[in-house]
Amino acid sequence: MGCVHGKCWRRCYCCCCCDYSCSCCCSGSGLQANNHCCGGDQRSPDQLLLRPPLAGDSVGTAPIPSAGLCLYYSTLSQRGHYPDSPDRENQDCYIVRTNLQEHPDAHFFAVFDGHGQHGARCAAFVRDRLVDALSADGALLDDPIKAYRSAFLATNSELHESEIDDTMSGTTAIAVLVCGAAMYVANVGDSRAVAGVWREGSVVAEDLSRDQTPFRKDEYERVRRCGARVLSVDQVEGVKDPDVQSWGDEENDDGDPPRLWVPNGMYPGTAFTRSVGDSTAESIGVIAEPELLTLKISSEHLFFIVASDGVFEFLSSQAVVDMVAKFIDPQDACSAIAAESHRLWLEHENRTDDITIIVVHIKDSGTETIDVPNQTSNRSSQEILDKGNDEKTALQGSDICHPDKGKLPKMQPCPLDSSTERSPASVAPSPTHTMLRNG
Repeated sequence: MGCVHGKCWRRCYCCCCCDYSCSCCCSGSGLQANNHCCGGDQRSPDQLLLRPPLAGDSVGTAPIPSAGLCLYYSTLSQRGHYPDSPDRENQDCYIVRTNLQEHPDAHFFAVFDGHGQHGARCAAFVRDRLVDALSADGALLDDPIKAYRSAFLATNSELHESEIDDTMSGTTAIAVLVCGAAMYVANVGDSRAVAGVWREGSVVAEDLSRDQTPFRKDEYERVRRCGARVLSVDQVEGVKDPDVQSWGDEENDDGDPPRLWVPNGMYPGTAFTRSVGDSTAESIGVIAEPELLTLKISSEHLFFIVASDGVFEFLSSQAVVDMVAKFIDPQDACSAIAAESHRLWLEHENRTDDITIIVVHIKDSGTETIDVPNQTSNRSSQEILDKGNDEKTALQGSDICHPDKGKLPKMQPCPLDSSTERSPASVAPSPTHTMLRNG
């Protein structure tokens, strides 16, 4: 979900405090009542199903020597389909930084989902400054939680002070720092991190973040205390009673989620309660303070996914995990998730959101390999359960970004494994699993 002026939801509203409007709606300022977004695409169904070009598609491996693990990852970002704005840029971006602070055990994965007129610039700015702040923090490896908080708040302040107009623009952020045998997850907004966990003979989804929206009672109460009016578009229009402060849940909101509005105006209309940027929305409780989670990696953790909300609008966490578990190759998993997300968007609406995905397999670096030809790269984890892990591909010491950094280092054998082929999802039960929530 996003702000109404930055992403085309069922109806579009424009900011009445400045001369600004959604790119797919009528220009001008003020409330655009009963204005449906992106109406009337005249292309054929076959044309509609054509996916926009992918960007930054890459694969790599990051060893974790101290834990005897190796991370095998793939990334994908796909610009949304906007019939009335065919040249609209992808406002999502991501970064993978391996060997953070030149430490062989520290690897960083993050996705940023920009919104508003300057959303793409906000997302790129936050991507760069956040990882720079983490890299420069000498206490990062000793206290990742403190470093995360400091980096997010500092980056938010820097965005406010930059030349980018973040009055009605900003970005959500979901980040995973793997440090030895631990994962540290930081979330601001409604993108998501999910782990695939082996339990009792199947792979189950374990959410590593909680979407920060008014659907959550704690977030709803927090922004209300800060002066936000929380109303759906139907309530703003008078179709529904604004005094009924109940909207069901995110799975059944009929495309009309609760949004945040200033007390005496029809803006900003954000459907999330935390963001980096959005300086106007800060006055009603939209903050850049991340929610944090610490997770001890055990052998039951097979993989994790970091993705923008373009993936999770019509796919549950379990559905996404099920798709990843079907593929040996995380690159194939990324492509399958993007294709299914795109299909479901067009099934429900006549446009799609930007879609960005990072899939990371967690592997035992000491597992004996087997020979699996490339032609079988779409075999599932379950199919290779009794055959162990196959060979691995390595991308050592990389810094991969989208859209404007695109560094793809030469592929090299992983120092923890002499193999150079891609590996399947490792399926192995474990009796232990430790999680500690923070923030």
